[in-house]
Amino acid sequence: MRDLVRLLTDHPRLTALLGALSISFSGILYKLSEVSPETGTFFRAFYGLPILFLAAFVERRARGPLPSSGRRWAAFAGILFAADLLTWHHSIAYIGTGLAIVVSNLQVVVVAVLAWLLFGERPSTRTLIALPIILAGIVLIAGVLGGESYGADPVLGVFLGILTAITYGGYLIVIRRVGRRHAAEPVAISTTSTLVVALVVGLALGTLDFTPGPQSTMYLILLGITAQSLGYLFISLSLPRLPAVVTSIILLAQPVLAVLLAMALINERPSAFQLVGVAMVVAGIALATIPLAALRSRSRGRRATEP
Repeated sequence: MRDLVRLLTDHPRLTALLGALSISFSGILYKLSEVSPETGTFFRAFYGLPILFLAAFVERRARGPLPSSGRRWAAFAGILFAADLLTWHHSIAYIGTGLAIVVSNLQVVVVAVLAWLLFGERPSTRTLIALPIILAGIVLIAGVLGGESYGADPVLGVFLGILTAITYGGYLIVIRRVGRRHAAEPVAISTTSTLVVALVVGLALGTLDFTPGPQSTMYLILLGITAQSLGYLFISLSLPRLPAVVTSIILLAQPVLAVLLAMALINERPSAFQLVGVAMVVAGIALATIPLAALRSRSRGRRATEP
């Protein structure tokens, strides 16, 4: 196990890309499972927990346990993540898998705004410039312009996607503050909390199915293993070891991959206007997150060392 962790940490770019790829399949696996949002959330957490518990056990032996205050914050993060998954699963029903993932990636902007309001971390000028670009892209994805659009109700799907971004942004802020020395234990605790919330909501609404069919169970197992456990562990291991510019570029691959995979594997067909909206959202996120000055500096450094 330690040898595997060492291998992953020694190749952070590949590890981050594996994480982004794992998460890119999450919407497709959920849609193929054909279960309710509450059932999908519950079993995603349930099947992801064994690997997370094992990783947390190894981490505790190496670094010690997470402080009690950290465990409480991680549990709160899990409540936010449950809200994120539930709203996201519902948005998939209205706007499709690929577009739902693109809209949920607005969490980049949400994190910047929340960090400004809560911690006084003023967003950069580039982030403020990116906001109208992203919002214009969201309007196009929602189908407000351009006639026929993909999805049962694109406007409702985008609204739910924005709620997804807000709750996921809150989750990221909390889990990052908790997990500065620990990567696995906070995710294991938050995933346990997510499972409990999905259980309570599913039982209250009567929408939780404890016995999905064999094919649905297969997709849910894959969802739990890839997206919930391996995907987030890969990203947690790689991000502290990568330059910010590389991190931003690799993580931007996720929404693009999600749209392309949904078109190729489950025959989703966004309209031309919606695809333009996707490009605008991704471009806006890139503008807000990729440190262009560092990219130029790295480029000049490489040219200076060339013979």
